[in-house]
Amino acid sequence: MLRPGELEIAEHAPTNNCAVPAAEEYTRWLATHHYENFNVVSWLLPKDLHQHFYNVYAYCRWADDLGDEVPKKERALELLDWWERELDDCYHGRPTHPVFVALRETITAKNIPKQPFADLLRAFRQDQNVKRYPTWDSIIGYCVYSANPVGRLVLYLCGYRDRERQAMSDATCTALQLANFWQDVERDLEKGRIYVPLDIAAAHGLTETDIVDRRFDERFVGLMKDLIARTRLLFEQGAPLVKMVSGRLSVDLEMFSQGGLAVLDAIEAMGYDTLHNRPAISKAKQVRLLGRALLTQLVAKPIRPESSDAGFAFVGAQPAAPLPGKSVSDSYDECHRIARAAHSNFYYAFFLLPKPKRDALSALYAFMRLVDDVADEGHDLTLKRRGLADWRAALDDAVTGEVQLVDGTTALNSAAPAGAAEVLPALVDTMERYKMPARYLHDLISGAEMDLTLRTYPTFDRLREYCYRVAGTVGLTCTHVFGFHDPRALDLAEKLGLAFQLTNIIRDVHDDYALGRVYLPEEDLARYGVSPQDFGKSEATLGVRELLRFEADRAWQCYEEGAALFGFIDRESRGALWLLVHTYSALLARIESLDFAVLGERVRLGKVEKMLFIAKARFGRLLEENILEKCDRDRRRTGGTGSQRRAG
Repeated sequence: MLRPGELEIAEHAPTNNCAVPAAEEYTRWLATHHYENFNVVSWLLPKDLHQHFYNVYAYCRWADDLGDEVPKKERALELLDWWERELDDCYHGRPTHPVFVALRETITAKNIPKQPFADLLRAFRQDQNVKRYPTWDSIIGYCVYSANPVGRLVLYLCGYRDRERQAMSDATCTALQLANFWQDVERDLEKGRIYVPLDIAAAHGLTETDIVDRRFDERFVGLMKDLIARTRLLFEQGAPLVKMVSGRLSVDLEMFSQGGLAVLDAIEAMGYDTLHNRPAISKAKQVRLLGRALLTQLVAKPIRPESSDAGFAFVGAQPAAPLPGKSVSDSYDECHRIARAAHSNFYYAFFLLPKPKRDALSALYAFMRLVDDVADEGHDLTLKRRGLADWRAALDDAVTGEVQLVDGTTALNSAAPAGAAEVLPALVDTMERYKMPARYLHDLISGAEMDLTLRTYPTFDRLREYCYRVAGTVGLTCTHVFGFHDPRALDLAEKLGLAFQLTNIIRDVHDDYALGRVYLPEEDLARYGVSPQDFGKSEATLGVRELLRFEADRAWQCYEEGAALFGFIDRESRGALWLLVHTYSALLARIESLDFAVLGERVRLGKVEKMLFIAKARFGRLLEENILEKCDRDRRRTGGTGSQRRAG
């Protein structure tokens, strides 16, 4: 069927109906000699899987080249039809082409269905007939056939067949395909193809003609920023898969995902002009990505339960073992690892920001997470106090460049806080870039120290002080990163921090009581006839519900006043702030809708709901007027004494 010299990769192929060893030798040669961004098979995979990966790759490589390297459309479609007939023969036990002779061994051994192989051919045929994609949904639909089958084939090869893993694989593969599209705009134009969705381009003021004529300006920059942000969200959706597969495959998946993200980073670093240039991932970069993936696998620890003590939901990450001599770049990488491992709501907001601001928030997150860990872990009060003092001194040393003393000894010695050497270079760089006062971070450490000794708060003013330290400081530091030009922004950031922390306190009142803490002011408990023991019951009494409603009113007032921060920060940061405020206000609205039934199962937002908020934050029309999740605040409940209600 194939004519002599028609396809370069056919030159080394053995004859039809060759023996299995000869066929497998060819697929192995093809997989190790054809250029790809990353090796098809890494040494990390079990050796008994190597040949199977070679065989599947050879099928995909041939199918791709038949559709992409044959110049005439009619001939390419003819060859793709031939390749599908060969696939049919393979599944009927009659393989003839050497690729299918080898692939038959894999199909039989791993019980792989035909569909993913056939779906790939559908995509390659589509490439012959479709040169433009009018909408975002149409390009995503194309990825269903061009990219997602590859991930599913990998899962089949490794023994995973469940839908949950397949869905996460689909997200990752689609993201990788999209990253390639944004990387290859120039190359695709040379082939007469535009994979950029035209509706997204139009939203940024670009026409198809502008792209064909390679008109690079701020419109194209805006377009690429939009597409890259959407792609990062897909990578995030697929990220949990890394922890749901065996260790060696996990490293490979992590490396491929980080490779795709590195492509996006490279596009950003070159100024987004993929109309005239193509960013590439160097071998040195590949080695660094592999090292990072290995490190993540080696130091990964179980995720801790959520805590209510960090105002922006800084939960769950564990520090890695100390790695001396961190550069600023490596330090940022480690901060991202800590933030990524936490899987918190806060981390999703990072992807709505430009890369420098994402890096900065990761540095802040990592520092705050490690400080919080000192206060939360273990039972030795003296060790906790010393640990926080060490962090305070280490921070000062890093900021000033002078060694600080703690109890007459240097702070950065062999007993330096775990993670300080890794995180502080990035943190100091962030503080310098965004003119961030060190006192915010010292105040945060003071908040952690309050949790060591204070179990109750007599008045709301005393609670407000605590909330400022553990949450208001987070809002202040983030606002410096977001960018602002009016000092009123800082007061508004404090109010939002207080609103977030009050929401956490209301939600976690039962769990906190079990830990021996009652954050709600004693004066308020007395006002509603509530005893601390009431928080340990399985159901909320009428007094507890009215008390919590009263505290919710306080939180809503802070939300409403703090929402004005939206108009005071840089436009490029508003999506991230909108997502955070909307998510937390939605949580409080959910608690209210359940009539403050927080003493039983933990109240939380569903994954679908969170993803909808992310989509709105990225693609919706964001205003100060819609930043809060509205609820009916005028409802009165039987027997409630109530307080002034918030309309809306």
